[in-house]
Amino acid sequence: MTEQRRRPGRRPGSLDTRGEILTAARGIFAAKGFDKATVRGIAREANVDPALVHHYFDTKEGLFVAALQLPIEPSVAVPMLLAGPREELGERIVRFILSVASDDDRRAPIVAMIRSAMSNEQAATMVREFIGEALLKRLAQGLDIDPIRVDAAFGQLIGVMMMRYIFRIEPIASAPVDDVVALLAPTLQRYVDP
Repeated sequence: MTEQRRRPGRRPGSLDTRGEILTAARGIFAAKGFDKATVRGIAREANVDPALVHHYFDTKEGLFVAALQLPIEPSVAVPMLLAGPREELGERIVRFILSVASDDDRRAPIVAMIRSAMSNEQAATMVREFIGEALLKRLAQGLDIDPIRVDAAFGQLIGVMMMRYIFRIEPIASAPVDDVVALLAPTLQRYVDP
């Protein structure tokens, strides 16, 4: 029996290769978490070459963001947050997070992620690993501050997001974004100042 070699080019079968990669990624991320999942393992599960995963999603982070339909790409968000005067960073962070969360379509995956993390240890691990490595650690390095300061700042923001968008506790649930930014920005600034 002769072994058939796969020819280069488009593979036979489904034309939704991107969708198959996303399905495989969701399963692998759920089973192994962000840190232990590999592009190679996801490619193997989707029956594609790892280069194809990189072609569609660039990085493992990009694949994670797409698989969970997150509205924030850390490789874009972190440099954007770090750009500009440091003394305005607290305001930039609060305004950025609230502007994303204020849009129903962009907020839905974040709220789903928070809810899942609160009730499912695998989801909590995935969120912890991804947010910790891809977002918070990069911000702390970019700011050259102790990571606990960035963690505390984002902990405060997640609490506000829960009060505002999950529990919908008034008056913060319906307060104008500018009012919430004015209230929180000085506190976050204290966390991120050297």
